[in-house]
Amino acid sequence: MPENALNLAGFNEDNAENILENRRRFLKLFPNGSGEWALAGCWQVHGSDVRLINDLAEAKPAEDARGDTIYCDAIVSNAAGVLAGVKTADCVPILIGDPTTSAFAAVHAGWRGTLAEVATKALERMKVAYKTKPGDVRVAIGPAAAACCYEVGTDVIDPFRSKFAGQDLFTETRPEHACINLLEANRAQLIAVGVNPDRINIAPLCTMCRTDLFFSYRREKSLHGKVGRLMSVIGRQEV
Repeated sequence: MPENALNLAGFNEDNAENILENRRRFLKLFPNGSGEWALAGCWQVHGSDVRLINDLAEAKPAEDARGDTIYCDAIVSNAAGVLAGVKTADCVPILIGDPTTSAFAAVHAGWRGTLAEVATKALERMKVAYKTKPGDVRVAIGPAAAACCYEVGTDVIDPFRSKFAGQDLFTETRPEHACINLLEANRAQLIAVGVNPDRINIAPLCTMCRTDLFFSYRREKSLHGKVGRLMSVIGRQEV
């Protein structure tokens, strides 16, 4: 992969010391009144399991010298000093914050996770654990492979057309292929469970178009052989 690219994940594709040092540098960008942040991550598996973090002590055990050791695709917490983080390189990073209860979530949504409703399952966990109301939350959907570039085949088109009946998520490219708007699919799911559309913000940047700024698995795997990961985080400062 390109040198000095600040790869923040992918212990199977980079030296662990490089990644851990990159993460330390990344975390220094976030001020925290009482000390360092505890980064709560996971080994992402394109599913819909949600990890709940109750306090700082629970955030740490997912990280060791080799990487993440807890398997899921969403992190939920309300603990001060915890940063919930997900890694992406074309999949959709979704950050959910509740200013009323101080609960928050970081979600990794590939096409499989989107079909499994990982974002709404994270929000449901916030409702159960912290009494979050969907109408109160703010959502940030980060850079991902967008509708301009993310081409898929019938193995993805057919289940999405069934699940999102009546919604136009595809632009046909060639026989049995189309570009999918995975960002809009996740937005639609969140709106359907009560999130205010005006409180959902989508970054207007495609990882596949902008490899000068972002890692893209689909664009760069064949070019470099190895692909780094971006990290999206959300948390609550200690006061």
